Amino acid sequence: MKTFLFYCLLSILSTMVLNLKAQDDITSVMTKAEVKKYLIEKQNGAKFIGEIVSEDAREILIRTNDRGEIYIPQHEIRRVTEILPDKEKEIIGEEIFATRYFITTNGLPIKKGENYIQWNIYGPDFQFGLADNLGVGIMTSWAAIPIIGNIKYSIDLGKNKSMALGLLAGSGSWALPEFGLLLPFVSFTLGDRRNNLTFSTGYGQIFYQEEEFDPNLEERYYDVNKREGRYLLSIAGMAKINDKFSIVFDSFVAPWGPYVDDVYWEDNGTWNETTNEYESNWKKIETRERSPNLAILIPGIRWQLDADRAFQFGFTGFYFDNEFQQFAIPMIQWYRRL
Repeated sequence: MKTFLFYCLLSILSTMVLNLKAQDDITSVMTKAEVKKYLIEKQNGAKFIGEIVSEDAREILIRTNDRGEIYIPQHEIRRVTEILPDKEKEIIGEEIFATRYFITTNGLPIKKGENYIQWNIYGPDFQFGLADNLGVGIMTSWAAIPIIGNIKYSIDLGKNKSMALGLLAGSGSWALPEFGLLLPFVSFTLGDRRNNLTFSTGYGQIFYQEEEFDPNLEERYYDVNKREGRYLLSIAGMAKINDKFSIVFDSFVAPWGPYVDDVYWEDNGTWNETTNEYESNWKKIETRERSPNLAILIPGIRWQLDADRAFQFGFTGFYFDNEFQQFAIPMIQWYRRL
């Protein structure tokens, strides 16, 4: 009888313990479910992710995983967005510079207020986010030759797919006012701001003025306006190694261009001993050549210093007219939020 009562008591205690544990598990799950995380974006572009502990008209207290509790004044906040549990990884490390590679862009949108400058060895590149899917920019060299403006409109295709329609237009500015450039393009991107792959294509045209010679004209030297164009291709991508470093690859491919007709004159004249004068004998020579192919390949590394700064380093390889060469000077770029 005592043995029977002992097992009954043990069974009751076990059931109570299991019930208490189940209640604790349910409470824990409910507590976790009730904790919501938010993305707080400041006016200067800085971002904080965490749980909002308290909020009033003056400031917000947010508890982050990496920086602890932070007070953020309300007047410095641009917007507050609730983060779904399955979207947090996509937002962490989503720096604004992820919409660019070395020389090309992608289909990911630059957001409103995401303004930055890309410092290159040859000159600066300014980019401004006018809306959540519209960006404009201007790039040039230190001598302001040429000056190129750009505009890009991004379209979200859903499921980590996006595309962009854009245009680059420029001129030779003060030194070469007769030179012009026009490049409409479209980019398709698979992925997000952490990992992505982009395919781009466009049709580039250049406008320039060239001096020509014709011995049969009164004014032998004269200026001719010319135009050349060809299709351009690009494959680029980015892979996040960790929150600080990314592998970046960029390319710019110009396949064989159109045939270009050219004319030049060759003088086969002789000296006339009778008149003691030189007698010209101009011969017109016509040529037809195809523009050579060109490919630029740039693999490199990006170091995200913080939310406002990044450093990028890469090596440039050229494939021109069926010959491959490596550019001696590396591609070095600095990104800075404006």
